[in-house]
Amino acid sequence: MCKDIKNIEVIEPEILTINSNKNMSTDTQTLDPSKLSTAELEALLKQRKASEQKKLAKEKEAYEKDRDEKVFNIITTAKTLFKELSEFKDYCHIEMDKQAIKLSAYGKIRSNSKGGFSVTNTDDTMRVTRRRDTEPVWDERSVKAIELIKEFLGDTIKKRDLKLYEILLSFLERNANGDLEYSRVMDLYKHEDKYDDPRWKEGLRLIKESFSNHLKGFGYEFKMKDESTGKWSNILLNFSGL
Repeated sequence: MCKDIKNIEVIEPEILTINSNKNMSTDTQTLDPSKLSTAELEALLKQRKASEQKKLAKEKEAYEKDRDEKVFNIITTAKTLFKELSEFKDYCHIEMDKQAIKLSAYGKIRSNSKGGFSVTNTDDTMRVTRRRDTEPVWDERSVKAIELIKEFLGDTIKKRDLKLYEILLSFLERNANGDLEYSRVMDLYKHEDKYDDPRWKEGLRLIKESFSNHLKGFGYEFKMKDESTGKWSNILLNFSGL
């Protein structure tokens, strides 16, 4: 049966156009290395390295900026504290000198005192102590003394008792500053009456004569008492380097 062509509806085709995004970065696209030329691969590698170097440079700059800021702040604070501590030490000198005069007039300092003393508040909860810091010194006579003692020890004691020889010799060892140690020399004196050899006697005599105690200065101790335990605790401030 024939159809009337007049009844046929003709539908026009619809054309869809896909617009590509020209601004799309190659970084967001998936590239197949096998389809890239050597020049393109080298360009991409160069771009990648440049990006990584830029990132590392920013991280380095941020780290160094933060580090330098911290160092500056710490050193600035340290300088401030050092200045305040120095001023506080001077203040302690002045006030404790005044107190020493008052104590002496009041009769509370011993006549043989070398300058050290403590003061405590009425409630017995706070205490300040001025400490006399000294430094033992041996003059040039100690060199000859050590020679005599070592000669005696090597000729006699070493042959009879090697262990005792090493012990006595250790009392004459010098520290890192090249000085004799006071406590060790005192231990050596304990053996003074054990031997009658002239070198031993003369050596110990010269060491005694060469010794003197030099005043380095006054140090200070600050203490507070714990009300619950009754024990004193120190407020630690280091004045030794000031």
